[in-house]
Amino acid sequence: MDTEPGLALRRLIVFGLVLVLIMLRFEAERFGAAEYDETSGDGRSPSLRRRLAWYMTGIGLVAAILIVHPAPQSELFLGSGERLAAVVGGLFYGLIGTAQAIAFAWLRYQALRLPAINSYPGALVNAVATALIDEAAFRGVLLGTLLGAGINATTANVLQALVYALSTRLGAPGRDRYMLVLALLIGLGGGWLTAATGGIAAAFLGHAVTRFAVFLCTGHPGQVALRGRETEDIERRRRPPDGWRIIGSR
Repeated sequence: MDTEPGLALRRLIVFGLVLVLIMLRFEAERFGAAEYDETSGDGRSPSLRRRLAWYMTGIGLVAAILIVHPAPQSELFLGSGERLAAVVGGLFYGLIGTAQAIAFAWLRYQALRLPAINSYPGALVNAVATALIDEAAFRGVLLGTLLGAGINATTANVLQALVYALSTRLGAPGRDRYMLVLALLIGLGGGWLTAATGGIAAAFLGHAVTRFAVFLCTGHPGQVALRGRETEDIERRRRPPDGWRIIGSR
């Protein structure tokens, strides 16, 4: 398999696998993963079993790419890259992501909407697993494939970020545009960091921290609710205006 036809075949298989990864990302909502809703259409929480199946499928596809591709670290960035730069860059990225999450929560809610404690484990697993699959698929394999095809680095980064943002389906009607813009910035920032450090570790660290920071600040493990649709907004509309008293109440 080390002959020229064999190497071409292995790269072709990897290309097919990354297409499957992108399609898997498109179907994340169906599995209750990635930017998931806290409740499904019937009001119940998303299925943990289906979400885990999405994580395992994505990680399995990434593992298959690592096995099949002849040079996954050098050509597809599927490694840590320069370790010190990855740690420093990832932490700096995470700080920026945390700062924007705090700023968004303060502008939207005038406070941090700390979530219920029992939602922390699921949100943490989701942040880490989704960040790993996203960075490997888009900032790793897709970006590396585009660069290997001779596409300019800036153009390749923009292309993979656009494909990523579209694959999240955050631009669909009824979604808060903040999450779509955040996904696009995650794609662009992660791509730049990956190219600068030579691996996806920095982008993965910053992405995971940013996702978890948004969860901590907004109270949502998945999608942020539209304006006026938060539980406190609905409750506020049910109350009488300030100064009014319901007849018959004390």
